[in-house]
Amino acid sequence: MKKKLHILFLCGWYPSSVLPQNGDFIMRHAQSVQLKHNVSILHIITKTDISKTEIEVIKEGGVFTYIAYVPQSSNPIIKLIRFWNAYKKVLGKIGSFDVVHLNKLYPFGLFALHLKKFKYIPYIISEHWTGYHLRERKSLPWLERVLSKKITKNASSVCPVSKDLKKSMLKCGLKGSYKIIPNVVNTHLFKPSKKTTKKFTITHISSLLDKHKNISGMLRVAKQLENSIDAFQWKFIGGKKDQFSALLNELNFKKNTIHFIDQLSHEQIPKQLIQSDVFVLFSNYENLPCVILEAFACGIPVISTNVGGIQEFFPKNFGFLIEPNNEDQLFQKLIEIFNNPFSRGIKMHQYANDNFSSEIICDSFSKLYIKAIKK
Repeated sequence: MKKKLHILFLCGWYPSSVLPQNGDFIMRHAQSVQLKHNVSILHIITKTDISKTEIEVIKEGGVFTYIAYVPQSSNPIIKLIRFWNAYKKVLGKIGSFDVVHLNKLYPFGLFALHLKKFKYIPYIISEHWTGYHLRERKSLPWLERVLSKKITKNASSVCPVSKDLKKSMLKCGLKGSYKIIPNVVNTHLFKPSKKTTKKFTITHISSLLDKHKNISGMLRVAKQLENSIDAFQWKFIGGKKDQFSALLNELNFKKNTIHFIDQLSHEQIPKQLIQSDVFVLFSNYENLPCVILEAFACGIPVISTNVGGIQEFFPKNFGFLIEPNNEDQLFQKLIEIFNNPFSRGIKMHQYANDNFSSEIICDSFSKLYIKAIKK
């Protein structure tokens, strides 16, 4: 068998001109796989300002990305036809490949099923979606549940990013051959460096969606800190402060700075992390956020809510896990880190390198690709 395979990443989520940050963790998986294999990306997304399908082809870092932009339609039948035609058109440009790597099993898993049934090309699945957690299971439409079961059953391997997500998927009836493969970290980019800022700095990086990330809770804790710490700054990276203006006015910070920084490129994130004393994630639900692993790689301690699969990859001496919505716990742990700064940079980076580096993730997927072909 040839060692270098051609892998088709079939992506329901992927960065595009419509949604630049959507599924960037999938892009990093693809970049890892290309260390040993040829990789092509296929992604289809609707776009409002076009009248016919447009296909964008990008070659970057050994990865060929094909993004089809289809005109928007409120008619589901027309939308389905447009996606199918775009899929067939892009396949013609990509040519032959050995294995399909499906990302987010529904609805693009229908394309993976088509390729297996009619082209005899096997597929594996990577899954990151929080929607499979038990409390959201009943919100999935009936047809989606039925088709998702079929897609999962026909996959050579199913790779959720955590055991917690696997558990939720199984509770939804999604039976298959499971193998946990976590998110990837570029440990050459994310690495410890000397902090040059003297001010105690807390950092949070996310979509800033309050229902998910509980930004309001962190802002209230920041106000509590103002009475205990003379000088600190808290950076919220990933969006604008407009939605929190009323709360910020009510809290009325007088002596400390709350920064809201719009979305940064992936390459700009390490600089923000290494200038931090602690990274905070106060989410109500998660799977396995890349940014926690990236903080570890930079040697930065983390305070996170104990939700989803976070605890599975969170060594005890790398920070603190707290209860969701427990603002008092978050406050106390921030004070603890302020009074007793962490110094575990090299050990934390080594942990990230041993478990989440591009090389480690590439090896894990490579074994599953070969296994799929042999089946």
